[in-house]
Amino acid sequence: MKNVLIITSGFSPNIGGLETHLDDLCRYLSKNGHKVLVVTYQPLITKTKGPKVERNGNLEIHRIKWPGHWFYKLEAYPPLLFLYMFPGLFIGSLRLLLRHRKEVDVIHAHGIIPALATKILVKIFKKRSVISTHTIYGLKERPILSKAIEWILSSFDAILPLAQMSRDELVAIGLPDERIRIYTHWVDLDKFKPLEQNRCKAELNLEGKFVALFLSRLAENKGVNALLEAALKVNHEVTFVFVGDGPLAGRVKEEAKVRQNVKLFNQVPNEETPKYYNAADVFVIPSQYEEPFGRVVAEALACGIPVIASNWGTLPQIVKPSVGIVIEPSAENIAQTINSLRENQEQLLMMRANCRAYAVEHFSERNAEIILNAYRGEDSHA
Repeated sequence: MKNVLIITSGFSPNIGGLETHLDDLCRYLSKNGHKVLVVTYQPLITKTKGPKVERNGNLEIHRIKWPGHWFYKLEAYPPLLFLYMFPGLFIGSLRLLLRHRKEVDVIHAHGIIPALATKILVKIFKKRSVISTHTIYGLKERPILSKAIEWILSSFDAILPLAQMSRDELVAIGLPDERIRIYTHWVDLDKFKPLEQNRCKAELNLEGKFVALFLSRLAENKGVNALLEAALKVNHEVTFVFVGDGPLAGRVKEEAKVRQNVKLFNQVPNEETPKYYNAADVFVIPSQYEEPFGRVVAEALACGIPVIASNWGTLPQIVKPSVGIVIEPSAENIAQTINSLRENQEQLLMMRANCRAYAVEHFSERNAEIILNAYRGEDSHA
C-alpha cells in the first residue's frame, strides 16, 4: 500500500472536472486501504467553503484560506497567476509533510503549479513524485512555457497526461517517453446511470421539452456564446439548460430572463447532477479550445445521454458515432444538429441505446490502475 500526498489548487466543494476526478481518486484510494492527505485551497471561484481540516476514514483534507477574488483578475496573466497560486500550496504542503513525512510514500501533483511545489518538496523529503496534467498547453507556440514545464517535470518519476495530444507535446519538448503514461478519468457508474427521464424532467419543470444540456464552466472557451446564439436558431420546442457558474453566468442569466428556451441552474451539487443529465435528450459540449478530455462527456454517456461534441482537442477520440456526433462548434452547426436529432428520433434512440455500455467499457474504475502503477513504479502497460 502506498500512502499519498495530493497537492492541487482545486478540490471539492469547488465544482469542476478536476475536482470530481479527485473525489473519485481519493474515494478509490481510501477504500482500497491507502492513506490519502490532500493539500488544497478553499474554493477560489465559488462562495461555497469546506472545513479547514476534514477527516473521513483514510482521507484527510487540508484547505488553505486564500483571497479568491483575485483568480478571475489574474487568469489572463499566467505569470501573475502562478505567483498568486504557488505560495499557499507550497507552504501548506511543507507544513503537512513536516508532520507526516514518515507516512507519505508518494507526492502526487495535479497541474503545473502544484508540480513546482512538489519538485522542491521531493528534494527535501526524498519521496516518489507523480504529476497528472489536466490540459493541453499548446507548447509548440509557447517556447518560454515549454522550457519552464520541461524543467519542472524533468525530475518527476511518472508523468500522467490526460490525452494523447498532451502526451505528444510533452514528449516533443524533451520529457522522457518512458516516464509518460496516458490515464483516463472514470466515473461512478453506480451514481451516473440511466434514470426515468420523464420523472427527471418533471422535477426540473421541463416537461414536454426537448432538452439540450450544457454542464460546465460558463466561459467563452467552453462555447457558451455559441450555445446562446444557437438557441435563437432551433425549433421552439428545444430548451437549452445551462448548469454551472463562471464569467458568463451573468449573460446566461439575462438571456434566461427574456428567452423561454434558455434555463439557468447555477452551481448544482455533484450528487444531484445525474438528475440533470437524465432530464436531457442530448448533451452538448461545444468547446472552442483544445479540450483535453471533457469528463462531463463520460458522465452523460454513463447516464445514457447521446453527446454533440466539438471537434476540438480530444473530443473526437472520445465521442464515437455510435454514441454521438462531432461537429465544428459554430452556432449554426449546433442548431442544425440539435434540430436534426429532435426530428430523427430513430437515430437518437439508437445512440441512446449504446451510451451506457460504451461508458461501462471505457470509463469504469479500472482506469485507476494506471495511477496506482505510477505510485508503485510499475509499467502501466504490464
